Amino acid sequence: MTLVLEESLVMEELVVPGYDKVVKVTNRDAGLTAIICIHSLAIGPALGGTRMYPYATFDAALNDAMRLAKGMTYKSAVSESGWGGGKSVIIADPKKDKTREMLIAFGQAVDRLRGEYICAEDVGTTPDDMMVISEATQYVVGLPHDKSSGNPSPFTAWGTFRGIQSVLKKIYGSDSCEGRTVAIQGLGSVGWEIGMQLFWAGARLIVSDIDMGRCQKFAKLTGARIVPKEEILRVECDVLSPCALGGIINETSIPYLRCKAIAGCANNQLLKDTDADVLSARGILYAPDFVINAGGLINVTQELEVGGYCPVLSRNKTNRIYDQLMVIYDIAEQNRFSTQRAALSLGEYRIKYRIGRRIEPACFHHAH
Repeated sequence: MTLVLEESLVMEELVVPGYDKVVKVTNRDAGLTAIICIHSLAIGPALGGTRMYPYATFDAALNDAMRLAKGMTYKSAVSESGWGGGKSVIIADPKKDKTREMLIAFGQAVDRLRGEYICAEDVGTTPDDMMVISEATQYVVGLPHDKSSGNPSPFTAWGTFRGIQSVLKKIYGSDSCEGRTVAIQGLGSVGWEIGMQLFWAGARLIVSDIDMGRCQKFAKLTGARIVPKEEILRVECDVLSPCALGGIINETSIPYLRCKAIAGCANNQLLKDTDADVLSARGILYAPDFVINAGGLINVTQELEVGGYCPVLSRNKTNRIYDQLMVIYDIAEQNRFSTQRAALSLGEYRIKYRIGRRIEPACFHHAH
């Protein structure tokens, strides 16, 4: 086992209005600079992924962590998962900088928070990385072993697929994907899985990704049309499915959209919440990202229940994303405001009145 000296670990709490706890984490010996951001503990301990990304500045990393953590608060509240909102970011290039020492040091930082924050895989980290982190702390989920749920991507993909069906139902009166055109931006592990489900459901696919080889492989399997990444937001389609990084729906991109709905798994698809008002004015139905992509969260939280992980329960709860979105569309329509505002209002109501608050403590079966 690699020895990482905890004496080198420095945790500095930053004062950020509106957030329960934000901690800058450094361990010079392990090459670690990270941020653990807890937005809210109102409904339960904060749970959210650990993203590893080579941010240009510390402020850029902090801004991303804050946006993601807040999104997790609302994601958990709307899905009634019984968790607070948190996220962590490690400032590093996962392809070049990631080391075992760095992950152990990060796990030691998580452990010092004594369960206020529970981490999981995210962009730039893997279930195997979570196994390394678990050597230093029990406060981690999504591990690749028999007492855990492993990679949450299939559940995120399934929930997103059900969300795509929900926008089709709202627009066309039928949730069938047969003959509908869906444009997928990003063929990562989740985007790829969504695309395959859509293929088998009879959809016509248009795809883009920064990795052209991945696009070509996907197109060979599905007959998808490939377009350059700068064109994917402008193609004519029934549903645009953003499955890459966030902020892509904004005042610059919205005028060029030629879709009837937006339903994808990416976090923070809107650059600003008010961008949803512009979408609504243009008659584009938006499935709020923190609702449609909650399948991964729903799945990993199941492993912390007293009875242990059950994939059937995870699937059944993820299926409810469809119904939750239909309710949100109705709230938006009745109040004549955006679906984003409807979803946020629903989340705020549940947070304010502690609806779905966790009563039973998390049970970390993998630690026993």
